[in-house]
Amino acid sequence: MPTSMTGFGTNLIENDEIIVATEIKSLNSKFLDLSLRLPRSFPSDKEMELRNLIKERLERGKISVSVDFQTKLSANTAVKINQDVVKAYIESLKLIAAKTEVNPDDILRLAMQMPDATSQTLNSEDSLFNIHWEIIKKSFVDALNNCVNFRKIEGDALGKALLEQGKKIEEYLIEIEPLDKNRFPIIKQKIEQKFGELLQNDSFDKNRLEQEMIFYVEKLDISEEKDRLKQHLKLFFEKFKENDTNGRVINFISQEMGREINTIGSKANDAVIQHLVVKMKEELEKIKEQSLNIL
Repeated sequence: MPTSMTGFGTNLIENDEIIVATEIKSLNSKFLDLSLRLPRSFPSDKEMELRNLIKERLERGKISVSVDFQTKLSANTAVKINQDVVKAYIESLKLIAAKTEVNPDDILRLAMQMPDATSQTLNSEDSLFNIHWEIIKKSFVDALNNCVNFRKIEGDALGKALLEQGKKIEEYLIEIEPLDKNRFPIIKQKIEQKFGELLQNDSFDKNRLEQEMIFYVEKLDISEEKDRLKQHLKLFFEKFKENDTNGRVINFISQEMGREINTIGSKANDAVIQHLVVKMKEELEKIKEQSLNIL
């Protein structure tokens, strides 16, 4: 079954420090048309990694990606131990402990609790992206997987619709078969009538008669067109058995089918056959339109 170029995938990851929300949309396009909306100051090497992931998994289509990154109150701060201050506290506490015979085992804990023992510094946005990169990447990959799965589901539905349209064309072609056979007695009658008219003409030319008959038969004979259309339909159905059904190939086959259908319509010279040809054209237009959305 084919893969659709229409897809959608989202993912949200939240913990005590950050919130990462990723959204990926995909529409049909002849080429890969990628648009990324990333947080300000997002590292260029990380952006390139995300772009490469898109190229590997989605291949083609108009792709819109949005990554929203938010830090919570404590997420962009780092704790710094002021070592000189802590050391001074420890020395002072040791003296006090020695004079008062207090257990010195808790001196470090007490020193760390004293004023100015620690301080908080803000992380830069760039360092935050690097610190939390694995979470950002996971959100992106999960959203990408969801988009790929969406494409496959859409592709299955699209493939079933295309097969149904191909089968309808095949059914209309089967309906044409008996109608085409019934045309020949009428064609024969017309040829005989023409032959009779020519025999009555004193300037009768046998060679010209043969040419007229050949021209008339070739003008109305649709046997070759029917056979070629059957072959195109066979190839059309076979392509849907492949795992990597190609939209460009399906579109090309539909164009070849269109040529044969148009010729049948122009040569048939039969109202019922031409009505069936119109129906085949309607189904073929659906195939052409939908094939543009196949990867």
